[in-house]
Amino acid sequence: MSLPLRRPPDGSDGPAARPATDHSAPARRRFRAVPGRIPRRAAALGLAIAATVAAAEPPAVAPLGIGDRLFPTLGNTGYHVTSYDVSMNYSGRNDRPLDAVTVINARATGNLDRLSLDFARGAVRSAEIDGAPARHEQAGEHLVLTPARHISPGQKLRIVVHHTSNPVGAGDGGWIRTKDGLAMANQADAAHRVFPCNDHPSEKAYFTFHITAPQGLVAVANGLPAGQATRGPRRTWTYRTAHPMATELAQISIGHSAVLARRGPHGLPIRDVVPAADRPVLARWLAKTPGQVAWMENKVGRFPFETYGVLTADASTGFELETQTLSLFEKRLFTMAQLPDWYVESVMVHELSHQWFGDSVSPRRWSDVWLNEAHATWYEMLYAQEKGDIRASMETRMRHAYEQSDGWRAEGGPPALPKLPDHGQKISIFRPVIYDGSALVLYALRHKLGTAGFDRLERAWVQKHRDGVAGTADFINLASKIYGHNLSGFFWEWLYGKKTPPMPGHPDWKPQAPRQTQSTGGQKARVPGARPGPSGRAAEVPLHPRWPLPARHPAAQRENTGKPA
Repeated sequence: MSLPLRRPPDGSDGPAARPATDHSAPARRRFRAVPGRIPRRAAALGLAIAATVAAAEPPAVAPLGIGDRLFPTLGNTGYHVTSYDVSMNYSGRNDRPLDAVTVINARATGNLDRLSLDFARGAVRSAEIDGAPARHEQAGEHLVLTPARHISPGQKLRIVVHHTSNPVGAGDGGWIRTKDGLAMANQADAAHRVFPCNDHPSEKAYFTFHITAPQGLVAVANGLPAGQATRGPRRTWTYRTAHPMATELAQISIGHSAVLARRGPHGLPIRDVVPAADRPVLARWLAKTPGQVAWMENKVGRFPFETYGVLTADASTGFELETQTLSLFEKRLFTMAQLPDWYVESVMVHELSHQWFGDSVSPRRWSDVWLNEAHATWYEMLYAQEKGDIRASMETRMRHAYEQSDGWRAEGGPPALPKLPDHGQKISIFRPVIYDGSALVLYALRHKLGTAGFDRLERAWVQKHRDGVAGTADFINLASKIYGHNLSGFFWEWLYGKKTPPMPGHPDWKPQAPRQTQSTGGQKARVPGARPGPSGRAAEVPLHPRWPLPARHPAAQRENTGKPA
């Protein structure tokens, strides 16, 4: 994804999650009555007044945030979302707010007199819970709803919010304005800048999308098509997911698009979405997807979702993104003739592998994101080595990463204990240590387990946690079970150590002394070779500095000048 640099000196991990009801207020002191000092009638009157005042006070707001170490205020407690039904009405102008309705089905997990959703970049017109109007108020990037009646644990909820969704943002995620419409990029937590939701990757749910747009435009979203309806000059497209999905992986594309349909392994529906005018140029790249799916299935098992495809956006994003069943790519990746084919294909495989690692198996907390990027980087490197030339050597790339690893850890923290993001730069957790620095952990683990044991672990991991969430402790436990011995000590050094442990099988590999890095003043650092977008967001996939690149490529320019291309 992208990359942060500074952390408060005390190393605070942020507040822990609180229960759904707020018990944080200090308890009132109890005073013993002294006989004869206060007449009983006056005391009774005082109690009645106090009870009346207490009844008039609004109930306490449920704690905002689930207590994620990196993002303490992200997500919401007190309920679990089971499904979203999101309707968007697009005017044909990508600089105007969309009219929207979001319907959320959920189940209460605690006693609630209020509940909160993550939401920003839109105006709320009305809200209701279980058919009754609910009072709504904004608290930062949380939408706080007060239901007409108390909510009890286990109660099923239907929340309906009528709102707008503004595509003109600050370049920090959510809507992407393309040359002919819109797309979405919600990592790490920007889905709530498009629609109200419980915006944490551990809160997965089923999705239905209804996108209404002028005829002549094509709308596509996650999942499979579930019908179209035309009314006058406008058409509504419906899509539905067959598997639960994290909000950060939601995708809606609207534009003058062509949808290319083909079949992958065992009849898997593959649909690619491209700007209609660029279909001839992009066709040769898109034809590679079925073979790439087959390659990944040979490594880790059957594709985990109902469909897959490539969404090519005509926009200067500077990154690629693993949105579920429909990965987002910048058009420029496919149209730069200077890039070797094996490199472009390895980027495609990086995003494809995320469908298993990060999408089907989502991180329990954002500190577990190394599991996503380590594996995607691993299969990107493995594919490049199999399909590329001598420049694509995995060992060469891993040796270079090992040399840099101590510096990466000093800058961003160890793989499973990343430093806090810079203020206002939540995606700045995506530093080099999360990519090649975390792939080093897998490189060492494969040597520890042996190739057969490592391959068994990979298949078992995605099968055991399919459609679920899992964290670092789960990975350590499964690896230990397959190895036959407790690997906690091994993982502790590799995942939490300030220094990089010796690499098994490579006693000659030596880490370089960390170099001091200059503060970026709240801007995200960039993965070596990443193509920066207009928002300063780094590329999802790093171009390895040991892979020679044409001088005109942005990464090569940056290596030569030290400045962003």
